Amino acid sequence: MPEHAKPPGLIQRYREELQTRHYARRTVTTYEQWLRRYLRFHSLRHPREMGSAEVNAFLTHLAVDLQVSASTQNQALSALLFLYRELLERDLELAGVVRARTPRRLPVVLTVEEVRSVLQRLDGTEALVAGLLYGSGLRLMEALRLRVHDLDFGRQELTVRNGKGGKDRRTLLPRRLAEQLRPHLQEVKSIHQQDLAEGWGRVQLPHALGRKYPHAPVEWGWQWVFPQQTRWCNPASGEQGRHHMDPSLIQKAVRRAVLAAGISKPATCQSLRHSFATHLLERGQDIRTIQELLGHSDLKTTMIYTHVLNRGPLGVSSPADLL
Repeated sequence: MPEHAKPPGLIQRYREELQTRHYARRTVTTYEQWLRRYLRFHSLRHPREMGSAEVNAFLTHLAVDLQVSASTQNQALSALLFLYRELLERDLELAGVVRARTPRRLPVVLTVEEVRSVLQRLDGTEALVAGLLYGSGLRLMEALRLRVHDLDFGRQELTVRNGKGGKDRRTLLPRRLAEQLRPHLQEVKSIHQQDLAEGWGRVQLPHALGRKYPHAPVEWGWQWVFPQQTRWCNPASGEQGRHHMDPSLIQKAVRRAVLAAGISKPATCQSLRHSFATHLLERGQDIRTIQELLGHSDLKTTMIYTHVLNRGPLGVSSPADLL
C-alpha cells in the first residue's frame, strides 16, 4: 500500500469480509445498514471500545422502543455477530437481551381456483415469473435470478443456484410453462444478439467467475431468463449491460391481479409459493419431497403447511359436516 494511501475503514473492511465469504449482495447491503445504525446509536464509538453490553442495549432498543419484529431483530443480531466474531474476533454474551416476540403466523394460501384467477389476469413476462412461483415453488428472487442454463427442458426441471442459505437445488419445470418459456427465450436471445452487435451483451457473473471464465459473460447460457428492458449504464466507464428484472415489477403486477380477481386475502408473490406447497400436500405428496423442492433446511419450516390444510387426505373434517 502506498504511504499516502489510507487503510480501509471499518465499514469497508466489514463489507469486504462479507463479500469474501460470498454473502449475497442484498445481505451485504442489509448487514452494512445495521452496522451503521449500531454505530449511530452509540454516538459513533468504535466497536472495539464496545462489547456485549452495547450490543444488548441496541437489540433491546429495537425490541422495546422501535417494536421491530423478531425476524428484524434477529437480522440485526446476525449482522453484529458477524462484526464481532468474524471481523473483530471477539465473542459476545447475549444474556439479558429483550427479544422481540415471535408471532406465529400461518402463510396466506390461495385455492387452486384463486391461483388460476390470478394467473389469468397476468400476461407476458409477469405471467411467466408468477407461473414459476406457483408451478416450481420458487421465491421471487430465485425466479428472477434464473439463467438460461438453469432450465432443463429435457428433464423438465430447473436449478436454483445460490438460493437462501447459499444452497443449490433442483425443482419442477411444469410442461405448460416450458412451452411458454421457449418463445420467451427466443425473444431474449434476439435482444442479447442485438446487444452483442452494439458492443455490449456482457452479464454480471457471481463472485470471481468472470475472471475465471472471461468469455462466459457474453455466452448465451449465462444470460438472465428475465432481463430488464433497458440497459444499465455506468456513467464513469460508459459500460452498458442488462441486469435481471426488478422484483417490484412482479410484486405490483401480482397485487393488481389479486385485486382484479376480487380476492380479499392479503396475497403476495410469496403466497404463490405457499400455495404450491399446500396443494402438493393436499394431493398426498410426502413432506420430505416438498421440503427438498422448497429448499428448506429444517423440516419444521415445511411442517407449517400442514396447519393450513383444509381438504385432501391429510385434512380434518369438522363434525358439523356430519350433521
